[in-house]
Amino acid sequence: MSAQLVGLFDTPIVVDELPDAAAVNAALKPLILARRSQSDGVTLSNIGGWQSDHDVADWGGEAIRHLLSHVTALADAHCVDVVSPGAARHRWANDIWVNVSPPHASNQMHTHPGAYWSAVYYVDDASDTNDGGQGGELVIEDPRMPMILMTMPNLRLRGANGGVHEPQLKMRVRTGRIIMFPSWLSHGVVPHRGTRERISIAINLLAVPLNPA
Repeated sequence: MSAQLVGLFDTPIVVDELPDAAAVNAALKPLILARRSQSDGVTLSNIGGWQSDHDVADWGGEAIRHLLSHVTALADAHCVDVVSPGAARHRWANDIWVNVSPPHASNQMHTHPGAYWSAVYYVDDASDTNDGGQGGELVIEDPRMPMILMTMPNLRLRGANGGVHEPQLKMRVRTGRIIMFPSWLSHGVVPHRGTRERISIAINLLAVPLNPA
């Protein structure tokens, strides 16, 4: 066939490895476990495990500042103000919390209204091999779900690259990895099968105008 297939509305998913992750994790892990011993935490998207209050920036010290600096740099590198591409007209406000998840814990599907970027960083993926092969994948869902599957749930679109379009993407995680995505994407975490508690840090970045109208 001579038909041309054009892919529209690309959704950026940023995957990166944090420089000096081993040192950052060595500093963060005892702080996180100490905080858990002092706080009951909250229950929001987490199913099992412990989720901190959203005050990690207050007690995470230099390690959290290093992580946040790297994540905000990623955000700057992957978006542009089309009216003022050479000078930012916004700053990034942040919202940070921690998940400590024992084996078989998970996070239900959810979004982060009001934020621009969301990111998750893995302090400890709970895997003995650090290859992300023991479940616990981050699940990111096509925002057109479930509409496209209502009448024919096994019928798939074919993508511009020739591959089959799937309504969900499961992303392997590993210690030291950052995964960042637009906050309107629905996402969750399937249960992991690691032998230890998984520790991850969630970050929301909110674009705040420097000169609000």
